[in-house]
Amino acid sequence: MTLAIVLAAGTAAAGLTTSTGEPLTERLAAQLRRAGADEVRFAGDLDELAALADAADGPLLITGTDLVAHTAVLRHLATSPVGPTVALVLTDPPVPGRTAVREERGQVVDAGPLDALDGDATGVFGGALRVGVDDLPTLAAAARAAASGVLPVAAPIGPVGDVAPLPAAGGAGHGGPGSAVDRLVAGLAALGTLIFAQRVRLLVAHRVADASGLAAAEAAVTAVDEDRAELRLSVKEKDDFFSTYFVSTWSPYVVRLSARLRLTPTGVTAISVLFALAAAVLFGVGGRPALVGGAVLLYLGFVLDCVDGQLARYTRHFSAWGGWLDTMADRAKEYLVYAGLGFGVSHAGLGNGWALAIAAMTLQTVRHMTDTWYGVLHDEAARRPRVAAGASGGIGDRLNAASTRVQADTGSVSYWLKRTVVFPIGERWALIAVTVALFNPLVSLIAVLVWGVLAFAYTGALRTLRARWMWVPVLDTVDATLHRDDGPLARRLPVVRPMGPLTLAVIAALGPAVLLVVALLGDAPDGLRWAVPVALVVLLAGGLGAGAAHNGPLDWLVPAALRAAEYLFAIAVGVVGEVPGWLIFGYVLVLTVHHYDLTARLEKRQAAPPLHAATLGWDGRSVLLALAAIVGVAGIGLATLGAYLLVVFVVSVVLAWFVRPARSARAFVAPVGAGGAAPR
Repeated sequence: MTLAIVLAAGTAAAGLTTSTGEPLTERLAAQLRRAGADEVRFAGDLDELAALADAADGPLLITGTDLVAHTAVLRHLATSPVGPTVALVLTDPPVPGRTAVREERGQVVDAGPLDALDGDATGVFGGALRVGVDDLPTLAAAARAAASGVLPVAAPIGPVGDVAPLPAAGGAGHGGPGSAVDRLVAGLAALGTLIFAQRVRLLVAHRVADASGLAAAEAAVTAVDEDRAELRLSVKEKDDFFSTYFVSTWSPYVVRLSARLRLTPTGVTAISVLFALAAAVLFGVGGRPALVGGAVLLYLGFVLDCVDGQLARYTRHFSAWGGWLDTMADRAKEYLVYAGLGFGVSHAGLGNGWALAIAAMTLQTVRHMTDTWYGVLHDEAARRPRVAAGASGGIGDRLNAASTRVQADTGSVSYWLKRTVVFPIGERWALIAVTVALFNPLVSLIAVLVWGVLAFAYTGALRTLRARWMWVPVLDTVDATLHRDDGPLARRLPVVRPMGPLTLAVIAALGPAVLLVVALLGDAPDGLRWAVPVALVVLLAGGLGAGAAHNGPLDWLVPAALRAAEYLFAIAVGVVGEVPGWLIFGYVLVLTVHHYDLTARLEKRQAAPPLHAATLGWDGRSVLLALAAIVGVAGIGLATLGAYLLVVFVVSVVLAWFVRPARSARAFVAPVGAGGAAPR
């Protein structure tokens, strides 16, 4: 249940009347109901709001009384999927008494009076915010502090999250500076709450102080077609080159048609998977008509891959399940295409296509792991207090400043080069479609590998330099054991702290890498079974860092290094055991599904998979494969373990997304005790 609160304290707009003769506060209340609020309450002051926050059992949608906006602005705020707590941010000129904000990567990292932001303000608070359930106690604390005239202000010393209560300028009590909603959001930010920014873009929202301002804002709202703007807003504001110019120019028409047909985003995702699967089959069949047809289906599948997200934004149908499914489906589609290309190469006698497909999948998965954790690193760095100007310097500082300048120069050649060189998914699918249609699957896989390696080298080098400059640990802010994917063996190994977890993870990858190279170059790989235990011992060195602190500037690379180590070992076992390429590909594919599940849950802020312990960890799985290789049944070992992990994954998905939510729903509506009343 979403409760909306109109906070009337500290604003002169409470008595304004709209052009229809309706009080502005009443129109806001009606808009909040249309935006999805189950109930609307009016709070006369911050103490009353704090009491409502204490009693609430769902998210709160809070506005001041001076907001004039499209209803869609409030609906977008109420349904925003970016995080539990979201604030409306405008580009209007700052007004005395209003809260200014500094935003980085979609997060409000600072909020307060304009002069307190030292010229770093990127927008102004729009007078409306949604607060998630977990942040309600902090909201109540911020409201009571602001009501008493004492605002919590982030302390300049100590670890992140420390706060020091300081008197608010302008007096105590309810006479503090600015409206109550402005002081509220400033206090919420100062208490360390993770607040995401919601921009209006093509819609209209303004805060007004008098009748003339109200009239101008109403005219601006009327001048914009709300539905048409929402359709255009369904397209990402900043997308990649291929998506921007070859998909999003016409995909909104598909979005509108899908909405009229009552298709859901999940349904569109399923259709896009079928298109990718059909393309993969045609790539495997070979022949020019099949390759061209597969390229067309691949392009259309990517269009639908964009449409599912655009449809979700247009219809405001968001869910954790839908977001997770979209992430998993994207990876499954891409790797099915690699499988089709690999089979096509081998089927046509052009070479070892499965080896190229395995290499492409492994490279892309490790790249995605670094992307995920660098994003976490960057978000964490944005929340840290800025270093004083002139106090840092160095190449990392210069790279960071250069990157910021390029990103701000939207549409320039340098902007598009920066976005394209990293080889995003749109460019990968476009490259595959063009090369396979004009040439053959072999050229396509080689092109993907070459561009992928160059992009990995480019992003890896720059991110390493920037990360060393930022020096922000991220793995120590989460369950490192979970995201390392450690099993029972790694958790029980002694800790070697002087070397650091990243060094040990890199060493762990070297043993399997050497074994794989020797097996590929040798004439009799089966004779290397004696070397498998040696490679396993080197691999298990990665477990020596499991219990160490992951607080180094580059320790965000540990999960990716461990993924690479496990994949290389599994591939080496397959090559040594002379296992068919398709079976090695299938096993590594199952591993990638398991690891993407972990990262998708991290991005969607979900708990660990229900059966995570049953996956045995990278160390347990590798020990089982080593035993199978030594005994001489590597193929059986890969097939059996892969099937087991796939079953565990499917059961875990069913438990996490269907069984447990259904049980929770039944428990919520079930009577309490014999003849008791259902909880409200």
